[in-house]
Amino acid sequence: MVIHLATDHAGYEHKEYIKAFLLSKGYEVFDHGNSKIDENDDYPDFITPCAKAVSMDPTSKAIIFGGSGEGEAMCANRIKGVRAIVYYGGPQDILLYSRQHNDANILSIGARFIGAPECEEAVTFWLDTAFSNDERHMKRLAKF
Repeated sequence: MVIHLATDHAGYEHKEYIKAFLLSKGYEVFDHGNSKIDENDDYPDFITPCAKAVSMDPTSKAIIFGGSGEGEAMCANRIKGVRAIVYYGGPQDILLYSRQHNDANILSIGARFIGAPECEEAVTFWLDTAFSNDERHMKRLAKF
């Protein structure tokens, strides 16, 4: 599975940590940037190409990062076929239902609220959770 990554300056360190982790697990990783910490960068410049890549390859997923993850998810969700959710800690049920019920294909991490070890755990859980393929969920997604 291809995993796309993207971030602005606020999530750069988390992106680099998760990138190394995913590569160590054998995932194919495509990094859309930023490739350095730049306090003047704008997350749409990185998130939009990442979300477009996911929309063009339904078998891929993405992990995106930002300070809160909120703006990044809003940006990603503007792209047809993208279902981005935000996670900045809390119950794993958020991650579970985003995959099982909503077939989320982008996980947006709020890097200012979640440490790297918890981020790694969340990414692993999210990637390991499959869509249920229940008819009721498929019917709802078709209405998007």
